[in-house]
Amino acid sequence: MPLKTLFLNPPSFENFDGGASSRWPATREIESYWYPVWLAYPAGMLEGSRLLDAPPHHVSAEETIRIAKDYEFLVLFTSTVGWEGDQRLAEAIKAANPSIRVAFVGPPVTTDPERALNECSALDFICRREFDYSVVEFAQGKPLSEILGISYKKDGKIIHNPDRPQVENLDAMPWATKIYKRDMDVTKYNVPFLLHPYIALYSTRGCPAQCTFCLWPQTLSGHAWRKRSTDDVAAELKWAKENFPEVKEFFFDDDTFNIQKQRTIELCEKLKPLNLTWSCTSRVTTDRETLKAMKDAGCRLLIVGFESGDPQILKNIKKGATVERARAFAKDCNDLGLVIHGDFILGLPGETKESIRNTINFAKTLDCETIQVSIAHAYPGTEFYEFAKAGGFITNEKMEDGGGHQMAHIEYPGLPVDYVMEMVHRFYDEYYFRPKAAFRVVWKAIVNRDVPRLYVEAKAFLKLRSQRNKQVKEARRSKADAQAVSAGA
Repeated sequence: MPLKTLFLNPPSFENFDGGASSRWPATREIESYWYPVWLAYPAGMLEGSRLLDAPPHHVSAEETIRIAKDYEFLVLFTSTVGWEGDQRLAEAIKAANPSIRVAFVGPPVTTDPERALNECSALDFICRREFDYSVVEFAQGKPLSEILGISYKKDGKIIHNPDRPQVENLDAMPWATKIYKRDMDVTKYNVPFLLHPYIALYSTRGCPAQCTFCLWPQTLSGHAWRKRSTDDVAAELKWAKENFPEVKEFFFDDDTFNIQKQRTIELCEKLKPLNLTWSCTSRVTTDRETLKAMKDAGCRLLIVGFESGDPQILKNIKKGATVERARAFAKDCNDLGLVIHGDFILGLPGETKESIRNTINFAKTLDCETIQVSIAHAYPGTEFYEFAKAGGFITNEKMEDGGGHQMAHIEYPGLPVDYVMEMVHRFYDEYYFRPKAAFRVVWKAIVNRDVPRLYVEAKAFLKLRSQRNKQVKEARRSKADAQAVSAGA
């Protein structure tokens, strides 16, 4: 029998999204939870294991420590934002259960394994990049010295074993949805722009795009694009539909679900008979024929990273897309009846007050049904981080406000951080308080009979908005006081 293993997406800040499958780990403007898909695969390989997704199930740190007493091996998915709390939690678990072995996985330990092993006394080892087979081999009794892709301490010295090749045969992996059925309550997972309840899964791994800010391909999944067979994907969805009758939508959380036209159309042909409602990520380079095949197969919504409406910013971040292509893509989606959730980021390399205004105006021309406006964060391990660090633009390595909310931590000459934060609010205001956009949100809520959810989400968003406005004012007051002191001196 393998070691009795607990796979953990840990409790942290209130409403914290966690790291296990959130590309942008933070406490959201509106409470939302993504599935810990990465942890589901190794959990499905080990008999007697459990996947504990603490945040959506509102499992406290105290309860997590109690649960971990019954296990021999802990695999914790950590995030940059949650690192300090995750470290303290692991040490508390080890204190309560001294014999438990502890491994951390996730971007922070991939990018800086030495720091992780030196700072966290509870760690037995960490896994770099894809960790599925590394943790499974350890649970099955393989010595640390023989496991690829891990780092550990021996006699006070840090040992880095050779890298593990990326997983190529994705069809050999277990189905994540079977672990959801075993260990999780799917009604606890909520994303405002997806139908509730929903289920997320992967049909591919990796992303060949070179976006400089994107965390996953540069730290965990890599740029090599690997795909499951369309038969395997369709079979899992057929099983999931039968076993989760309450689920209203299936979401492909791939980095680049539809990047290969032929494969996308082939998969759509196999999804069509299942009569599913599904959504996915998409790049703006997807052509109309592919989009139509997706719509015909039941696709409802696309999450699209537009990022910026300024052509130079798109070049700076190596987006591989243009403003003109994005407009054509949005028109195709609107013509076909595909809903778009548009993602935008303020504070990317080269950002100016003018480029921010360009992005706001651009977003309004696209007229996506919903949007998310994020503050640029330079996560360690990304090309963006190296750029920001070399330029001296990082003002705060912590990136969050003490409650898990993302705060501006990059400042360019002529673009104060408080201005960027203020423009995030103005972006939302200008976008959603247009009569057309406001009516659409309310009408959708009424049609979907989800007015209570809309009320709760609106209340949460306005509360955070108020907090951030207060922080902007405090930042400006502190800056003014400092300038006054300097002038007096």
